[in-house]
Amino acid sequence: MAKQAVLLLAHGTPETVEQIPEYLRNVVSGRPLPQHVIEEIQHRYALIGKSPLTELTLEQGRLVQAELAATGMPVPVYVGMRNWRPYIPDVVRQMRVDGVEEAAVICLAPQNSRTSVGLYRRAVQAEAGSLRMDFTEGWASDPLLADAFAERLRPALKKLREETGTPVPVLFTAHSVPCRTIQTPAAAEGQPKLWPGEGADPYAQEAKHTAELVAERVPEIARWWFAFQSQGASGGPWIGPTVEDTLQAIAADGVKALVLQPIGFLCDHVEILYDVDIAFRQYAVGLGIRLERPESLNGSQTLARAVADLARQGLARLQA
Repeated sequence: MAKQAVLLLAHGTPETVEQIPEYLRNVVSGRPLPQHVIEEIQHRYALIGKSPLTELTLEQGRLVQAELAATGMPVPVYVGMRNWRPYIPDVVRQMRVDGVEEAAVICLAPQNSRTSVGLYRRAVQAEAGSLRMDFTEGWASDPLLADAFAERLRPALKKLREETGTPVPVLFTAHSVPCRTIQTPAAAEGQPKLWPGEGADPYAQEAKHTAELVAERVPEIARWWFAFQSQGASGGPWIGPTVEDTLQAIAADGVKALVLQPIGFLCDHVEILYDVDIAFRQYAVGLGIRLERPESLNGSQTLARAVADLARQGLARLQA
């Protein structure tokens, strides 16, 4: 039987503020960035101390490996990062050195986009050689993923409801992407569509669908909205609605307390620890809203079960 393994892919993040320029060159594939953009991101990292994304993702890999072993599948789990160490090409080469012949590959970004998840896939394929792979395209509808987010959401809702004495609504978010990445070529020639229902790329629809599945599992939610966060500094429009615009509309509706849950991120990093915990919270205060956030999935055992299930399915397809 072929030697099998699991490869988890993630964004990656530097360990120090000084490494930010090199990291950003990786993110934008070497294109020049204005100095003020680099300095702003360094400032955000400095405010949160460091991004724990890499160490949390490595821990998630250990949890998935333990989950697989506990259910009779003792296969190694590797973790590769697209924009920082351990880089995906280095990890794939190590897998080949280790004698791995087949791998279930899962991107730890559940909602699929050709120009986000697609980049991870190309990075793996470039080094795969004879390594046979099963790549999970997307898992936004995975029931265990929705269960994991719901498990984190319930206590945050309960706490804020008890402290305010009123029903508490929820704002779900996912990372924005440039409009051009989710448009068909024909659509890109016309006016930007900020909610591209007919676009060929599934990202926007999958992100909202994950939110719908989480909301179904938490019936005590009074009301909920969805927005895209962390629009980038690159040229051209990014998909919305933005969190800021949505918070303005929520405030105008008289809401005074709100839980914001990012459902496109599987662990803490700068887009949560700065964008949500600092920037959005301060923005909400200015609108008269108390904004709280559930704990991120991080070491969620339910998340580990979800990823382990995906891995088992992928490895089974390779043997079929």
